[in-house]
Amino acid sequence: MPGLIGPKDYSQEPSRHPSLKINAKEPFNAEPPRAALISSYVTPVDYFYKRNHGPIPIVDNVERYSLAVGGLLKKPIQLSMAEIRKLPKYNVTATLQCAGNRRTAMSKSRTVRGVGWDAAAIGNAIWGGAKLSDVLELVGISKHSSVTLSGGKHVEFISIDRCKEENGGPYKASIPLQQATNPDADVLLAYEMNGKILNRDHGYPLRVVVPGVIGARSVKWLDSIKISEEECQGFFMQKDYKTFPPSVNWDNINWSTRRPQMDFPVQCAICSLEDEDVVKQGKIKVSGYAVSGGGRGIERVDISVDGGKTWMEAQRFQKGDGPYSSDDLNGDKWAWVLFEAVVDIPEKAEIIAKAVDSAANVQPENVETIWNLRGILNTSWHRVQVRKDSCVANSSL
Repeated sequence: MPGLIGPKDYSQEPSRHPSLKINAKEPFNAEPPRAALISSYVTPVDYFYKRNHGPIPIVDNVERYSLAVGGLLKKPIQLSMAEIRKLPKYNVTATLQCAGNRRTAMSKSRTVRGVGWDAAAIGNAIWGGAKLSDVLELVGISKHSSVTLSGGKHVEFISIDRCKEENGGPYKASIPLQQATNPDADVLLAYEMNGKILNRDHGYPLRVVVPGVIGARSVKWLDSIKISEEECQGFFMQKDYKTFPPSVNWDNINWSTRRPQMDFPVQCAICSLEDEDVVKQGKIKVSGYAVSGGGRGIERVDISVDGGKTWMEAQRFQKGDGPYSSDDLNGDKWAWVLFEAVVDIPEKAEIIAKAVDSAANVQPENVETIWNLRGILNTSWHRVQVRKDSCVANSSL
């Protein structure tokens, strides 16, 4: 693509915040400290997790950049950034989460393959750009269409990003046409993040944001869009990011028996504490995030300090403007909620958090029941082991 370059090595990587926990250097994959996630409702760009499969592309001239829209179309088009910016702009607050978030905890049950993420491969941002449904109207595809006259049922996103899993080819993924043409699905061609132009790590100059869906479908460094009859046949749709039962291993796996994962399940994590923390107060504040895919809100977050024998409900917040209600019509349906609860802990405690979404989906109790060989979608109860410093056990919050 004119103006967009895919480097062959890692010699021109962008600078990153020094506090990030680096899980892989080449390609670069890193997450912030847990506590950074609950410092604000909107995650600062520097603290937003970095998930990459190859060297970060470079734009040498954004004025020469153009997006190809083709496939099963009578009249394919090329759109410049200037033309995309002329379309109505929308700001959508949405949480993106890597499907491998909390993989490290799952690997403690049985070995899995993949980047060893803690609980911070997730972030909440305000994405600005054009709705995909508006772009598709430019090529004659009406809103709310599920199939085109030429038989197109899927919208494939192809990146300039080159990765070894595709044998040096581009990263790609797709979503159903029905989702792409639905304005209420808020699928964006985003060129801004938190009110500023996207940086290189997050897809400059243009990326897809598919709210409520695992991050693997929000393709960065967008090269082209293709309307097709079948879903994307790329590696990350057909040979990865699918869920299998614990009985499946690398000797008996059959990828064709499972659909590509799309919506992410209900999830929450404690971010104010690390495992084995020594707590220097009798009462402590337990804080974290909770989110569910598909636009489902969080109905409640439950906290236990005795390993799950008894529970209390945490307060939930969005936008930092007071307690959140699941029936709040002004809530950001694609975004996480932050939660907090003040608890009095015993000398040694296993603190647990679990969330319930608006469809009454609840996180599973044990990781063993959802273990899978790729270590994705670990949504089991989040557990943190802490103990009180006996010297100050009687102090207050």
